[in-house]
Amino acid sequence: MNARSRIVLRALLPAMALMAIGSQAAASTLNQNVSWTIDRPTSTTKYRVVAYGDSIYAGYYGNINNAAKYSAPTVEAEYVSALWGTDVESVRRAKSGAIASDVYTNKIVNERSYMQNSATRVVTFEMCGNDGLQARTDFKKQTGTCNYTKINTGVANCKTYVAKAMDYINANAYSGVKVKIISNLHYPGYDADNKQSSCKDASTGQTVNMRDMFLPKLATMNYWMCEYARQKGFKCADNFAQYMGADYDTNSDGVADSAALAYVSGESESSYLTRITSTLKPTIRDAHGHLNAPGSSANYIQTDDTHPTYVGDVVKGGLGGGSTGTGAPRYSTNTGGKNPIWNTYGHERMGWAVSTFNPSAP
Repeated sequence: MNARSRIVLRALLPAMALMAIGSQAAASTLNQNVSWTIDRPTSTTKYRVVAYGDSIYAGYYGNINNAAKYSAPTVEAEYVSALWGTDVESVRRAKSGAIASDVYTNKIVNERSYMQNSATRVVTFEMCGNDGLQARTDFKKQTGTCNYTKINTGVANCKTYVAKAMDYINANAYSGVKVKIISNLHYPGYDADNKQSSCKDASTGQTVNMRDMFLPKLATMNYWMCEYARQKGFKCADNFAQYMGADYDTNSDGVADSAALAYVSGESESSYLTRITSTLKPTIRDAHGHLNAPGSSANYIQTDDTHPTYVGDVVKGGLGGGSTGTGAPRYSTNTGGKNPIWNTYGHERMGWAVSTFNPSAP
């Protein structure tokens, strides 16, 4: 290689590096790992909350380099820290865009060392959102005769990998773990999906209402997340109920909607699906306008119509590498186990829902 060629190559290398970064950013998945420690000035003891998942637990907000500091797992860590009076490290091992099999293989299995650490007391995970979103995107593009194969495959894969994840965590998490929790799925775009498909059902020859078609599929995923949790020693944070139902009784059945929509331990799949898709369907509300009280609402979903809203700073969690940091708790006390903004943002609500299963002591 002559001198001129070497000069040209040196000039091209930075551009080639940028191209490689660009291609990674455009890929369907992106690791967004963050570790954040809630540091209490009165404690020198530190425990750990380990969270595996996709963009929801990652705290994704549209930026490939950063993530929300206070995504649900870190909010959960604050609640644990307040309850135990100790420092708590929130370890988020998340992959934005990952389907259930990817979260299982590349996060839960390949990064099992995080939950095997002797400081770990809580392990939580979420998955399947991208299985549903990808199937929905595929269906919305269809013309001619509707093909439900990808949607049904997404539901089946969700059930398979949720069960495998629980079995793997049970077999591999540190023996001192006190609680294991799965977070189920809210319905992003609930109002936007209330329209007819471009394809036609083979049996009726008519277009289908996409929300009416997607809701039972989502409900089936959520049922099995909570039912497998019951069977396998996990707890189930019912985010569908927390996000999609009002925190008061809108249909005069004597129960707040968010409580009425929740999975009931031991109920049958048919019972759950009937409640969600028929009996209580009129009480389901798009999470952009979650009803906290009569005349009071909160927006739980970002403008992308998918990811939960959040408050506070952002931290590195993407192409720039994961980040590690420490900070004091935002609130000195939590009245009744709830911080002052527990029902104001999507991540705050999810973090609180997970925290309701926290053990009283480490």
